[in-house]
Amino acid sequence: MRVLVTGGVRSGKSCHAESLLTGPVTYLAPGPVQDDADWAARIAVHRARRPVDWTTVESHDLVGVLARTDGHVMVDCLGTWLTAVLDERGLWGAPADEITDVIGHVAQETADVLAVRDQGEDTVLVTNEVGLGVVPEHRSGRLFRDLLGLVNQRIAAACDEVHLVIAGRVIRL
Repeated sequence: MRVLVTGGVRSGKSCHAESLLTGPVTYLAPGPVQDDADWAARIAVHRARRPVDWTTVESHDLVGVLARTDGHVMVDCLGTWLTAVLDERGLWGAPADEITDVIGHVAQETADVLAVRDQGEDTVLVTNEVGLGVVPEHRSGRLFRDLLGLVNQRIAAACDEVHLVIAGRVIRL
């Protein structure tokens, strides 16, 4: 079973996603390294509420970790993974005429993620829903919104279920 859990920031999506899995789980945190006290506090809260039999892996090599991991997996979150991909490849400032290449690169990375988790084990992926708000002022914000929308559509199409979390409430789409 593959489930995509989406919603806004602080909507309750991570707690809901965690409730979908039992037993030993590999919790993959694929974001970039942040040297930020607020970010560290946020991560500490997430870690403290996870069951003791869950293994945490912090890596933005989503494809590599998923390929090496057996059993149930939770990925939290695709937005931080996309940020790491854009950072690593230096794609934030890609010229307009290269955007098609950036989209192609992200689409291929997403296809690779889906291919390696096409197994019998449960996989729960968490993502941010960023397309419901205002149009970002800066180009990088628009690029991120558009690319995460693409990632979310492709992942959702390959999942058995998609759950939207708003204000702690879950809507199964």
